[in-house]
Amino acid sequence: MSSAETRTSVSTGAPISTPHSPHGPSPVATLARSAPLARRRRRAAVLFLLPACTMFCLYVIYPIISSIVLSLYSWDGMSAKVFVGLANYQELLQTDTFYTALKNNLLWLVLFLLAPPIGLAFALYLNQKVRGIRLVKSLFFAPFVLSGVVVGLVFSWFYDPAFGLLKLLVGHGIPVLGDERYATFGVIFAALWPQIPFCMLLYLTNLTSINPEIIEAGRIEGATGWSLLWHVVLPQLRPATFMSVVLTIIGALRSFDLIAVMTGGGPFDSSTVLAYFMYDQAIKYFRYGYSAAIAVVLFLIMLVFIVYQLRRLLHTER
Repeated sequence: MSSAETRTSVSTGAPISTPHSPHGPSPVATLARSAPLARRRRRAAVLFLLPACTMFCLYVIYPIISSIVLSLYSWDGMSAKVFVGLANYQELLQTDTFYTALKNNLLWLVLFLLAPPIGLAFALYLNQKVRGIRLVKSLFFAPFVLSGVVVGLVFSWFYDPAFGLLKLLVGHGIPVLGDERYATFGVIFAALWPQIPFCMLLYLTNLTSINPEIIEAGRIEGATGWSLLWHVVLPQLRPATFMSVVLTIIGALRSFDLIAVMTGGGPFDSSTVLAYFMYDQAIKYFRYGYSAAIAVVLFLIMLVFIVYQLRRLLHTER
């Protein structure tokens, strides 16, 4: 027996042999060498995730917690905070403007959800290889790059009963933004103008990644038209549908800029929403605790819809 294969027993002093594997190092030795590599990989992953997690906690988690805590106080931003418990929420539930804003938010949500299907229809139309289609795509996408203030000003001029384009189309002036019955619908219509191209872009991006072999297989099986779209195309567009629906819900519930530019919540608070009501109480009346209570309610409503959509997506994936 060679010296490389022989070692001495500590207890008996007799030489014992170490078997030599003809197939390379043993699994124990391989595991021992791979353990430091795994630790280094985990350490690198933690270091890469640490900045993002820190920013998320600092700019998302902390504001949420601080808003919840602030909603339990009465504070004007200058004097000392006074703990009032749930009094802000009780007052909120007894305010007529809160229910008007909540009704308008639900109306925004229902009508805003027209953006994903209309965006899908435009994406299917634009997803073809014909001459000049890039110019058409840019024209469809142009409203999305405009700021909310610009969109609000454009539609304010459009609705103007004295010289607006709507007057020329209808033949007489309609005070859309000055009528309690039409103001909310007029603002929602203006908000849909940039939201539809955004959903269209999400679907267009996913349409380019669809496997053409799956489409061809569906056609061979006899799927055409609506059947091909429903059973073959839409299942592959599920991630785009989830993103467009979730972002549309968030956009509908946090709607603020167009209302501030076009109506200011009027006439007589008829077009106000929770986000504008929150801003109004904080900036005009310095009621930061009450405003935080409105923000918490808005966050909970938004959370319910997002969790519902996420559970649907996970259930479908399973």
